[in-house]
Order: sequence, then C-alpha cells, then structure tokens
Amino acid sequence: MIREAIILAGGLGTRLKEAVPELPKCMAPVAGHPFLYYVIRYLQSQGVGRFIFSLGYRHEIIENYLRNHFPELDYTYVVETQPLKTGGAIKYALSLAREDHVLVMNGDTLFKARLDELEAIHLRDHAECTLALKPMQQFDRYGAVTTSADGRIMAFEEKKYLDHGNINGGVYLLNRKQFEAHPWPEVFSFESDYLQKYCSEKKFYGVVQDHYFIDIGIPEDFARAQHELKHYPFPPDVLDGTWTLFLDRDGVININKDDSYIFNREEFVFSEGALEAISRLSDFFKRIIVITNQRGVGKGLMTEADLHDIHGYMVEKIERTCGRIDDIFYCISTDDAHPDRKPSPGMAFRAREKFPEIDFSKSIMVGDKSGDMQWGRNIGAMTVWITSRRYRDNVNPLEIDLTCNSLFEFAHHFQFSS
Repeated sequence: MIREAIILAGGLGTRLKEAVPELPKCMAPVAGHPFLYYVIRYLQSQGVGRFIFSLGYRHEIIENYLRNHFPELDYTYVVETQPLKTGGAIKYALSLAREDHVLVMNGDTLFKARLDELEAIHLRDHAECTLALKPMQQFDRYGAVTTSADGRIMAFEEKKYLDHGNINGGVYLLNRKQFEAHPWPEVFSFESDYLQKYCSEKKFYGVVQDHYFIDIGIPEDFARAQHELKHYPFPPDVLDGTWTLFLDRDGVININKDDSYIFNREEFVFSEGALEAISRLSDFFKRIIVITNQRGVGKGLMTEADLHDIHGYMVEKIERTCGRIDDIFYCISTDDAHPDRKPSPGMAFRAREKFPEIDFSKSIMVGDKSGDMQWGRNIGAMTVWITSRRYRDNVNPLEIDLTCNSLFEFAHHFQFSS
C-alpha cells in the first residue's frame, strides 16, 4: 500500500486571480472547503498516511489551515525560498521522504485514481515512475501520452485537438532512490526535463484509469468543481441498493463498557432498538460491515476465540430478527499507528478487497467515538455520530454529517428510497 505522498502546493493561481485573490491555488474555496481538503481526503481514502507538502506562495496560509483543520494529520512540509519549478520542488520534498516509493500529486488537480492498481503495476514492472493516465474525448487543453501495448510510456505529445486520447493525470508513483540517483539541478521541470526528456530510456509506465478528474486551473473548471465536489446532503436523496453501511460495534450495536472490554457473550448486551434497527437497515444497504478496534485481545485480557464467540452470538441474534451482517473486520493491535487500527483506514481496504463493489463515496460510517468519525472521513464516507457514551470524545463538527442518540434513531431518521 502506498503510504506517503508529496503534494505540490506552491502554485500562484494566476488564471484564477479574479476568483481567488491572494490565495495559493490549492486553497481556492470549492463547495465550502479549500480545494486542498479534497486532495487530502482522497489520498487518505487510498491509504496514504503521511504527507509532505511542497509550499511556496503564501505558504503561511496553508500551514495555518493544516494546523487548524487537520491536527491529527501526519505531515511535514518544505518551503521554497525561490521558485524551483515542479522538478526542483519534488527533489526538495523527497529529502524528507521515508518510503522507497512515493506518490506525487498536484495540489490543484484531483484525479481519483485507484492507487492500489497503480502500485501493483509500478512494482511488477520495476518502474522508475508510473503515471495515472486519464482517457479524454475531444480535448485540446492537454497533451496526450502515447504508450506501448504493455503500458510503457513512449512519448508525450504537444497540446493539440484530439478526438480521444490519454492525458497525464498529474498522479505519479516515483521510485525515490532511482530518481535521486540522477544529478538534478536545483531548478528544473519534472514534466519536460524528466518525463519528456527521459521517457525513451527510463522505465516509465502509464496506467489508464477512467475515474473522476478535475483541474481547477481555469475559471470554467473551478466553477464546475463547485457543483461536482459538493457534499451529498444527509440523508442521501436515494439509496440505490449499492451503498455500504459500516458499523462500529461497542456503543452502537451493543452497550459499551466504559473503560473496559466485552469479555464474553454474557456481557454482550444489545443497545435498545439495535436489533430492530439492523433489521430495517438490512433492506436498504448492499453491505453491512462491522468495523471494530478490539485492543483487549492484543493486551491479553481475552482471546481471539472469545472475540469470535461474541461475534457469533451477535450475528446469530441479528439473523433471528431478520437482519444481517455481511462481515466483521477487527484490529487487535495495541499500536495506535497500526494501519488497521481506526482511524487508519486499513480495515476498509480489507473490506473492499473482499467485496470489490464497495464504493467508499457511497458509504456511511456509524460510530460513537472521534476515531470512528475520522475513519469515515479518511475513506471519504458519510458519518453518523451516536452519542451513547457516558464519556464523550471531543469530535470535530466538520467530521460529522448527522448526530443521533442511537442506532435505532438513525434507522428511523429518514424514509429510505426503495
């Protein structure tokens, strides 16, 4: 899994100056958030956990935004004292990288590529750089990228009108050691001085993915982003039978033991109305999946067999009342940095690996802790906060779409479309 990304966020936004005066381009307000918000959330939904921001123009605005709105984010940044162009900016940011393979993405472009697919081809072909390519129809704003039958990049064409072609989507997976082995100058262009110049001799590959793409660099697309990135109203207008419901366990399905754990089935007590709620919800969601941290096993206070027995009892009772749970994913690690432990999204990726039809943007996470809300946001899902805990977390209101007293209240909050 790709864990580290560089976001190039030093652009001036010259073509957006009238719409976005005195702001870095990535901080242009789009549907209630700076555009950078959507880039960060997308990368989190793909499993990226560490960020390196390459800053320049009005860098203090971005620094303040990250400090105030992403206090839990694992990030660092570099600040250009002079314009380094894209290549110099990447080279500078790589000095703080930890991983051998690092993602690079523009802060003013959102291409929702599947990074697991990009990584698989990158590693399989031992590539130095792998690009996500976006298929386009009837365009002249971008140059096309020519690839061979096996995906190797052969050429970057100049901008001209084409009926169809694949463009550089601005998402790169870079072999850090191979890139840094080249004696680069301090200032150079990643696109022309690296990709275009060396594509015939270095192992550059392209992966075509027809996913959502927008570049807010011109006023027309900036205006389009206002509508396309607008958050769904809650509740969604239509649950079309393809949505996924993720449920935290303790405090949502069953009564939480504050400051302790549920050690056996005798201690597992369903929250009032939870069985009826799950029965009702089962009629409207494609998948219902339980996502739960269970550190008590990792601490040795109970066994994994105990946990399985509790879950077997839970599922049996739910099925007897005409409800269903499609699967249960749990993390027993005591390490807060473990990729499966909420709010890290590892369990979401395990769920999608088993059920490939899961679309995180058409998912809802219901939980009673701040980590649940962060987990939901980290995968790009809607979030529902259940206020059942005696000791309530300090939850950022921006991470909550709906607040309910119980799962029962959530299930009856709105009329589902059938």
